Amino acid sequence: MTSSKLRTRYALLGLSAVTGASVGGSAASASETTDSAPPGYSTARTGGVHDFDYFAGAWTTRQHRLKARGVGSTEWEDFPATLCMTPYLGGMATVDELYMPTKDRAGLTLRTFDPERRQWSIYWVSSVTGKLDPVPMVGGFAGQHGEFYAADEENGRPIKVRFTWNKIDQNHARWEQAFSYDDRTWETNWTADFERADPAKACENGRPRREKS
Repeated sequence: MTSSKLRTRYALLGLSAVTGASVGGSAASASETTDSAPPGYSTARTGGVHDFDYFAGAWTTRQHRLKARGVGSTEWEDFPATLCMTPYLGGMATVDELYMPTKDRAGLTLRTFDPERRQWSIYWVSSVTGKLDPVPMVGGFAGQHGEFYAADEENGRPIKVRFTWNKIDQNHARWEQAFSYDDRTWETNWTADFERADPAKACENGRPRREKS
């Protein structure tokens, strides 16, 4: 997540620091991958309409976030979160909310699938700004591994962004986010380990349940 956008996801969500893997068997074109891009970077990766069906329902998660990005920091912080996801339009769109109780924050992830390009676009909305990301992460899954990329900026500094997701088993998944500031290397700055939960206990009306005061 960039500081201005707090990208998550999720994503989911988009949720492993693996570079150079081919997703969906898609080859990157010259216009989508350049010589100055970091390893594995491509906005030509594709997937399938059912890539995110797996994430429907409720998840508890342990977030692991680098305290300061792009400065060589090795200090991390850990905090819990709950995620509730709902698919729409036969899986062509998904919406999930990630609630971070100890941070008193939440975020919403919107994913849409373009059947012509066979590609997902992932947008984030922070509860702090209430604004939709203008630059989506794009990509898809190949088997149990998904990769999503975008060119963006952080505090005016150009960056490349990578989300990776691994579906570990039926009830566990892992997401990682990395930035490249030099178009040569990746710095992983946020990871999340997910465990499937009971929607009746973790969610209320499709949203993470809040503690009542």
